[in-house]
Amino acid sequence: MPSVKRRASKILDEYGAAQSELIGKAVVLTDGKAGTVENVWLDELHGLRISIKGHEGRWPVSTIKHAES
Repeated sequence: MPSVKRRASKILDEYGAAQSELIGKAVVLTDGKAGTVENVWLDELHGLRISIKGHEGRWPVSTIKHAES
């Protein structure tokens, strides 16, 4: 497999792993919002973003202060 396809495959693998790890987990964000991760997106401008059940919007995954273990 050419190196570009290999790198793209690794990115998609990591994205899938992030989805599996985060969806359904309880999180607290740095701004105090808390809830269960509903979905994960790969945003071309902002990177990995999450939505939280009961709150409108999408937040960068970097704003997670605490996640259910």
